[in-house]
Formats: sequence, C-alpha cells, structure tokens
Amino acid sequence: MPAICLKSNYIIAFLFFVGSLFSTTISAAQQDAAGKTLSSTFKFKTVIIDAGHGGKDPGAHGAYSNEKSVALGVAKKLRDLINDQMPSIKVVMTRSTDVFVELHKRADIANDNHGNLFISIHCNSSPQRHGTERGPLLLVYGFHRSQEQREALRENASIYIEKDYKNKYNGYGDDAVVNTIVLNAFQQKYRKQSIQFGDLVATEFKKTDGRRSHGVKEQGVLVLAQSGMPAVLVETGFINNASDEEYLNSSAGQSEIARSILRALKQYRDNLEGR
Repeated sequence: MPAICLKSNYIIAFLFFVGSLFSTTISAAQQDAAGKTLSSTFKFKTVIIDAGHGGKDPGAHGAYSNEKSVALGVAKKLRDLINDQMPSIKVVMTRSTDVFVELHKRADIANDNHGNLFISIHCNSSPQRHGTERGPLLLVYGFHRSQEQREALRENASIYIEKDYKNKYNGYGDDAVVNTIVLNAFQQKYRKQSIQFGDLVATEFKKTDGRRSHGVKEQGVLVLAQSGMPAVLVETGFINNASDEEYLNSSAGQSEIARSILRALKQYRDNLEGR
C-alpha cells in the first residue's frame, strides 16, 4: 500500500482514538439502562503532592509566617489523610522536609512516578503589605505553555507503559503526524481533567468550609506545564491577609484544607473509574 494511504489510515484511526480519550472520564451519575453505574478500566493509582517552595525559597510572607511552611504543613496532612482513607493510592511527595527543590525536579518526580494527578500546594499574596483579598484559588496551566506540556507528556511516556502501545496506537513513535495527534489528544484530556478536579476542590472550599473561593483560573505555571498529567495548583489563601494567615497557620485550618482536597480527590477518582 502506498505510504500516503498508510498515513491517511493512521490519521483516520487516531481521530477515532481522540474521540475515545474524551469518553474515559465517566461521571458517577451516568448510568446505563439497567441502572448500573458505567465502569471504566482506568485505575487511579498515584497522586503527586507538591509542597511549594522550601529551603532557601520561603515563598510569600505574611506578618509572621511564610508560604513554604504552610504549604508543607497542608501537604503532609493531605498525605496522611490519603494514606489513611485511600490506602490503594500511592502518594509521592516532591518534598517532605524544609528543603529547596527546583521546579523542573518537581515535575521530574511527578513524571518519573507516572502520576495520575499532580497537586501543588501554595499560598497566595496580594501586592499590598497588609492585603484585603481572602480565600483560595485553583490554577491550571495556560495554553501558552502548551508546547512545554506536550514535551512533558512525551517524557512521561503514559503511552509506553501500556504493553501493546505499538498496536493500540498504530504508528506512534514512528510517524510525526501520528505523534502530534496522540499528544494533543492526551493534552486536551488532561486539561479537561485538571479543570474538573479544580472545580471539585473549589466547591468543597466554598460549600463545605464556607470559604470565599476565587474559582479555577488559567496561569502559566511552569511546574504544571512540565508535569505530564492532570495538574492543579492550590492557592490555599492569602498569607498577607491577617485573617487568612491565622487560618493557614492553624492546625485546624490546615486540616480543613486537606480534608476538602481529599473529598474532592475521592470524587475525582470515582468519576474517572466510573464508580
């Protein structure tokens, strides 16, 4: 068969493949005619928890505290909750002590461990020394960093870990056109899932904890763009706001934030797996 026909066949096959990628996220509310929840073969296995800043990089400052300490406190509480309530999930921390970890190394840790979700914990800050802005904000990567994420997807090799990837994704790795289609499809799927998880966390903050959430927004966050998986940065509150700073530094406040992220994570996992 002429090479051009082979390439056309690849492209047609991958158009069907692209469509199938978007059908893998199944809402738990969707049911078949028999009333049984639709199921998926996907299994959520690994979550990456990234405590922002650390070591020589303190992050944003409040009146008496800094971002790196709050981020680590929330991250460790979230890790412990997942280990306790979701024991089938592997938790990987980018840091668990007060050390400096470069941004690209954080993404490398996530990609090397084939994470299914990257959660980066941070604190927000406004330009004023004593800010009036309050509440959490969820960030997903912006489209202007799309090329960086495609590189991360290629390095993360989500496709390669499937034993029959050469047959399933016929032509991947050998044909540039096919590679672009596959990577773009994964990127769009992961973006959709990032927004979904961000929305779930924002809802928990607002409806369960009674906090004013700034919702989900796009931003050119390097560590998100270089992580080849769904990824969300959680701005837990404004550390330069007196009320938020007190909340963010309290054990009760950090635990409440961690529990809200955990509840969102459970919903997100159940949606993906069609529970």
